[in-house]
Amino acid sequence: MTDKLKCIFIHGNGGGSVFDHWFPWLKNELEKLDLSVISRDFPDRELARQDIWLPFLKNELKADTSTIIIGHSSGALAAMRYAEKYSIYASVLVGAPYTDLGDENERLSGYYDRPWNWSRIKANQKWILQFHSPDDPYIPIEEARFIHQQLDSEYYELPNRQHFGGEGDQDQKTFPELLEALKKKIGT
Repeated sequence: MTDKLKCIFIHGNGGGSVFDHWFPWLKNELEKLDLSVISRDFPDRELARQDIWLPFLKNELKADTSTIIIGHSSGALAAMRYAEKYSIYASVLVGAPYTDLGDENERLSGYYDRPWNWSRIKANQKWILQFHSPDDPYIPIEEARFIHQQLDSEYYELPNRQHFGGEGDQDQKTFPELLEALKKKIGT
């Protein structure tokens, strides 16, 4: 591992962006902690297809054992599927599903074409932080609780946060709970 941790942000599908919601604020806060932050919009932002996103993460952004992947929604799916194949330092999953919930666009992403290898996801990283809200209008809380049980993540259930930024949500410009949990994990 290199001496400096880097964080890679992964936004959700449907045209998501790392320049919206709490991502810019978190980037600024993490850089104050002397962390390297890669904040780039992924290609194929509408469908977030696994066969495009995972190679982009590996080949273009160079996610490795010094990387903390911070994924929101489909970005959390990408983080989990990436950790099935490759070792990373850790991940932060925000508003993560594990099923396509009957949505055709989700099904087309390719993340749900095979069973999840939960033990591999867990073994390929040091720790996992997970955030979800009971009032998420897109991802039922049962999805998050199931992921938590499978991964033994450090789990935070935050009320009245909806999907932590997304269509119909109040625009959340900060995410202090994530920052504080991350600071404890990395020892700052």
